[in-house]
Amino acid sequence: DVQLQASGGGLVQPGGSLRLSCAASGFTLDDYVIAWFRQAPGKEREGVSWISNSDGSTYYRDSVKGRFTISSDNAENMVYLQMNSLNPSDTAVYYCNADYRGFGVRRNYWGKGTLVTVSS
Repeated sequence: DVQLQASGGGLVQPGGSLRLSCAASGFTLDDYVIAWFRQAPGKEREGVSWISNSDGSTYYRDSVKGRFTISSDNAENMVYLQMNSLNPSDTAVYYCNADYRGFGVRRNYWGKGTLVTVSS
Protein backbone atom coordinates (compact mmCIF):
# COMPACT_ATOMS: atom_id res chain seq x y z
CA ASP A 1 0.00 0.00 0.00
CA VAL A 2 1.13 3.53 -0.76
CA GLN A 3 1.18 5.55 2.40
CA LEU A 4 2.55 8.73 3.92
CA GLN A 5 2.64 9.01 7.66
CA ALA A 6 3.35 12.21 9.55
CA SER A 7 4.42 12.02 13.17
CA GLY A 8 6.21 13.99 15.85
CA GLY A 9 3.55 16.44 16.89
CA GLY A 10 2.75 17.25 20.46
CA LEU A 11 2.38 19.95 23.08
CA VAL A 12 5.28 22.35 23.42
CA GLN A 13 5.78 25.64 25.23
CA PRO A 14 6.39 28.86 23.32
CA GLY A 15 10.01 29.03 22.30
CA GLY A 16 10.31 25.27 22.21
CA SER A 17 11.16 22.89 19.39
CA LEU A 18 9.68 19.87 17.68
CA ARG A 19 10.79 17.70 14.80
CA LEU A 20 8.11 16.33 12.52
CA SER A 21 8.74 13.25 10.42
CA CYS A 22 7.08 12.15 7.21
CA ALA A 23 7.57 8.49 6.36
CA ALA A 24 6.76 7.05 2.96
CA SER A 25 5.92 3.42 2.35
CA GLY A 26 4.98 1.62 -0.84
CA PHE A 27 6.93 4.09 -2.96
CA THR A 28 10.19 5.99 -2.85
CA LEU A 29 10.44 9.73 -2.43
CA ASP A 30 13.07 10.09 -5.16
CA ASP A 31 12.05 12.75 -7.68
CA TYR A 32 9.14 13.90 -5.53
CA VAL A 33 8.49 17.33 -4.10
CA ILE A 34 7.58 16.80 -0.46
CA ALA A 35 5.68 19.56 1.26
CA TRP A 36 4.45 20.30 4.73
CA PHE A 37 1.09 21.98 5.07
CA ARG A 38 -0.75 23.02 8.20
CA GLN A 39 -4.29 23.83 9.12
CA ALA A 40 -5.14 25.80 12.22
CA PRO A 41 -8.63 25.64 13.75
CA GLY A 42 -11.05 27.68 11.68
CA LYS A 43 -8.47 28.46 9.02
CA GLU A 44 -7.63 27.18 5.58
CA ARG A 45 -4.78 24.78 4.99
CA GLU A 46 -1.57 26.60 4.10
CA GLY A 47 1.76 25.55 2.72
CA VAL A 48 4.63 25.76 5.19
CA SER A 49 7.68 24.37 3.43
CA TRP A 50 8.71 22.04 0.64
CA ILE A 51 11.78 20.27 -0.61
CA SER A 52 12.51 18.89 -4.04
CA ASN A 53 14.23 15.53 -3.94
CA SER A 54 15.25 16.09 -7.55
CA ASP A 55 17.49 19.09 -6.98
CA GLY A 56 17.38 19.76 -3.25
CA SER A 57 15.70 23.14 -3.58
CA THR A 58 13.60 24.28 -0.66
CA TYR A 59 10.89 26.81 0.11
CA TYR A 60 9.60 28.32 3.33
CA ARG A 61 6.67 30.59 3.92
CA ASP A 62 7.77 33.93 5.34
CA SER A 63 6.38 33.33 8.81
CA VAL A 64 8.62 30.29 9.39
CA LYS A 65 11.81 31.41 7.67
CA GLY A 66 14.77 31.18 10.01
CA ARG A 67 12.84 28.99 12.44
CA PHE A 68 11.91 25.86 10.45
CA THR A 69 14.23 23.61 8.47
CA ILE A 70 13.11 20.94 6.03
CA SER A 71 15.37 18.04 5.18
CA SER A 72 15.22 14.76 3.36
CA ASP A 73 16.84 11.40 4.04
CA ASN A 74 16.46 9.37 0.87
CA ALA A 75 18.10 6.31 2.39
CA GLU A 76 15.41 6.22 5.06
CA ASN A 77 12.66 7.44 2.71
CA MET A 78 11.85 10.18 5.19
CA VAL A 79 11.40 13.93 5.23
CA TYR A 80 11.75 16.00 8.37
CA LEU A 81 10.62 19.42 9.50
CA GLN A 82 12.66 20.82 12.36
CA MET A 83 10.65 23.55 14.05
CA ASN A 84 12.39 25.90 16.47
CA SER A 85 11.25 29.01 18.34
CA LEU A 86 7.68 27.85 18.14
CA ASN A 87 4.92 30.30 18.97
CA PRO A 88 1.18 29.88 19.48
CA SER A 89 0.47 30.89 15.88
CA ASP A 90 2.23 27.67 14.81
CA THR A 91 -0.50 25.62 16.46
CA ALA A 92 -2.12 23.49 13.78
CA VAL A 93 -2.48 20.03 12.35
CA TYR A 94 0.52 19.45 10.13
CA TYR A 95 0.28 17.30 7.02
CA CYS A 96 2.89 16.04 4.61
CA ASN A 97 2.30 15.75 0.89
CA ALA A 98 4.32 14.09 -1.83
CA ASP A 99 3.93 15.22 -5.43
CA TYR A 100 5.49 13.79 -8.57
CA ARG A 101 5.05 15.21 -12.07
CA GLY A 102 6.76 13.95 -15.16
CA PHE A 103 6.26 12.42 -18.56
CA GLY A 104 2.48 13.00 -18.45
CA VAL A 105 2.22 11.35 -15.07
CA ARG A 106 1.20 12.93 -11.79
CA ARG A 107 1.15 11.19 -8.44
CA ASN A 108 0.07 13.00 -5.32
CA TYR A 109 -0.23 11.56 -1.83
CA TRP A 110 -1.33 13.01 1.48
CA GLY A 111 -0.52 11.70 4.90
CA LYS A 112 -2.71 11.92 7.96
CA GLY A 113 -1.88 14.94 10.04
CA THR A 114 -0.05 15.32 13.29
CA LEU A 115 -1.20 17.92 15.81
CA VAL A 116 1.20 20.57 17.04
CA THR A 117 0.04 22.65 19.99
CA VAL A 118 2.14 25.55 21.21
CA SER A 119 0.91 26.74 24.56
CA SER A 120 2.13 27.61 28.01
